[in-house]
Amino acid sequence: MKQSKREPQRTTLRVLGDKTMPDSVDNEASAAASNEGQPELRRRRDRRREEGDAWTGTMPIITPNDSDAPASTPAPLQSRSWAEAAAAADASAGAVADRTETGREDSTIGDASREEPRLEIPTAAAPASGAVPPAAARAGRAAAASAPISDFISSPGSFVREQKPRPIGGFRGMLYRLTGGAWNLGPSAKQREEDELARRISRQLQGSYNTAVLSLKGGIGKTSTTVGVGLTLAEFRGDPPCAIDANPDSGDLVERALGEGIYQKATPRTITDLLKNVDNVDSLTALARYMHHAGRLHLIAGEQDPEVSDSLTAQEYLRIRQLISGYYSIALTDCGTGVTHNAMSGILQSADNLIIAAGYAVSGAKRARSTLQWLASHGYEELARNAIVVITDKDEVSSRVDKDAIEDHLSGICRQLIAVPHDRGVADGDLVTLDVLRPDTRRAYKEIAAAIVDGYV
Repeated sequence: MKQSKREPQRTTLRVLGDKTMPDSVDNEASAAASNEGQPELRRRRDRRREEGDAWTGTMPIITPNDSDAPASTPAPLQSRSWAEAAAAADASAGAVADRTETGREDSTIGDASREEPRLEIPTAAAPASGAVPPAAARAGRAAAASAPISDFISSPGSFVREQKPRPIGGFRGMLYRLTGGAWNLGPSAKQREEDELARRISRQLQGSYNTAVLSLKGGIGKTSTTVGVGLTLAEFRGDPPCAIDANPDSGDLVERALGEGIYQKATPRTITDLLKNVDNVDSLTALARYMHHAGRLHLIAGEQDPEVSDSLTAQEYLRIRQLISGYYSIALTDCGTGVTHNAMSGILQSADNLIIAAGYAVSGAKRARSTLQWLASHGYEELARNAIVVITDKDEVSSRVDKDAIEDHLSGICRQLIAVPHDRGVADGDLVTLDVLRPDTRRAYKEIAAAIVDGYV
């Protein structure tokens, strides 16, 4: 019987410690049998051998830094500002989107070719997937820090549709109310003018300012103008104004603001009482004991005793003015008749602008012009040039008086001329309240108040 040729036996050596031992034929046969039972692993092994892969089955060396975080997740950047954090988040979102899109393409290609996935293990020298190099991280942080803030932070109003102002009164206001706001034609020209006056009056001021109201002739609307303008300022401003009665002839400023009956029932504290205790007044609460209040208009009453009413000096007034300036942004001073009494130099020294009261009469117009000329020739040229001349029509003068000629006579020597129409609420010499005044009179007081604040800013 012919003996079959027998293939030479292959001996596989394996290292165990420091000894080399041959594997038996039985072990190789058992490994072959095991490989036959695992076709998937066998195909992968054969493919690696054909491609010349030198994989030895050993795990790569991983540094401690790589083990702190998953290789696919980059370490978060420490942001120094909100803008930097937002930019880093946007960059991270873009990178994730790119990886997702790439993954979709790879999966599409894989579905088409049905190629088996290939096992790849990174080597120790390769950086973790998705890791950001230090130079790139520093550049990203610098770009994020210098990046402009988003529009919705810098200009949130750009995301809100501007609402048309609501009309008040007239046909526009009636149409707005009847349609429940569906038809909004906006405010009329008159309402826009009123809104502009209110804006000018309510402007915020830095510091304290004083306006003196004076004239060379009595009975032409000086005190009524002080009260009307003071109440108007109190109505539109967030901070209450203060009115000081510095009239040396027993002024009636508080009576015109409160009414004669209410003033008589109140505690009769005057500017003289405040001067006696001015050093002890260190708060608005302490000052309120010497004040009278007509709504939000705060008033200091003048001295009513004829023997001491003319005793207020310039230095005493300046002490009162300094005290008031710590608590009020606007002060109105009713100076009385004339410009030569004792306190007048202190009043003019501390005044920021002037109101010159006049009337629709030849004598009133001449005295108003004489007042401005006196101021300009006695060192108060700036006050005269920026003065506001207020002409009050108290007695409805006869038709023989040319009102336009009087206004032209005074308008060229002052900053602004404003006419107050005839109104019974002003002409009777009693209480002055805004509720009973005519709309034209109230508008004139608004114009005066706005002109006063214009002189402060």
